[in-house]
Amino acid sequence: MIGKRLPSWRRHSRSTDTTELGFRIRLRSRMGMLTLILRPFSGAMGADLKGIIPIVLLVLAVGLAPHALAQHSTAFDIEDGRRVYEASCANCHGPDGNVIAGIDFGHGVYRRPFSNEELADIIVAGIPSTPMPPAPGMSREQAFRVVEYLRSMPTGRVAAAEGDPRRGRAVFEGKGECLDCHRVDGLGSRVGPDLTRIGLLRRAGELERSLLDPAAEVQPENRFYKVTPKNGEPVTGRLLNRDTFTVQLIDTDERLRLFQVADLRDHGFQETPMPSVRDKLSLQEIADVVSYLSSLRGEATP
Repeated sequence: MIGKRLPSWRRHSRSTDTTELGFRIRLRSRMGMLTLILRPFSGAMGADLKGIIPIVLLVLAVGLAPHALAQHSTAFDIEDGRRVYEASCANCHGPDGNVIAGIDFGHGVYRRPFSNEELADIIVAGIPSTPMPPAPGMSREQAFRVVEYLRSMPTGRVAAAEGDPRRGRAVFEGKGECLDCHRVDGLGSRVGPDLTRIGLLRRAGELERSLLDPAAEVQPENRFYKVTPKNGEPVTGRLLNRDTFTVQLIDTDERLRLFQVADLRDHGFQETPMPSVRDKLSLQEIADVVSYLSSLRGEATP
């Protein structure tokens, strides 16, 4: 018996009998253990098979490599899975995976317990006679990356409490002072990004991270920019457009400004002016605000 530690395949097991070659190989993956049981026939025939066994083991290793590699998920794998999920899955499941009844990827809730391989099979082949379509253009490697992303979704939340969107709206419009920069359904400022549809665009974990550490990840369309004219005072605002010749932004007074690059002494990106709510709101209030933002799925007002 030979035992070798490998990543778990989550209760998936496989058994292979090769008695016609004179020995039996059984592969079982339970609790992360790959077990190979070799039982050669006795006598001359068993002796002749000694040279064959290493070749068989090599073939098996190559065949199992995709499954083993799928379990060595890296940050790149999860990020790539996120991109694929947002492009192919979020339209039906939502960014937090909680749009379809009985499923909530953000909390690790599925219709029933699935292994990673079973989820990858569903992603690629779909589910017949249901709205879940197949994805014939998706490789199995990509499907496993989506699965790893799904498995990562419940982790990383600081405010684990369930939020209340009604309380969250009250905090957002009051204590949080969020409308000083943001706009929802035509109410608030245009200095920061419009949040009317943010629930369709960002996951709850991403929203929470933006509240706690705004500078950690800033979407390209939300970056702030500072220009210093050769003959004038510096102007800072949210960048709308920049090319070789011009810079267009909306300044902190909500005025649309256009500058010629040739007329500028200096220009460049600035740190986000959004403050962290870490010391301003309680964990429950943060959870409430995240719940409120997640519920925003309307149409932005010009």
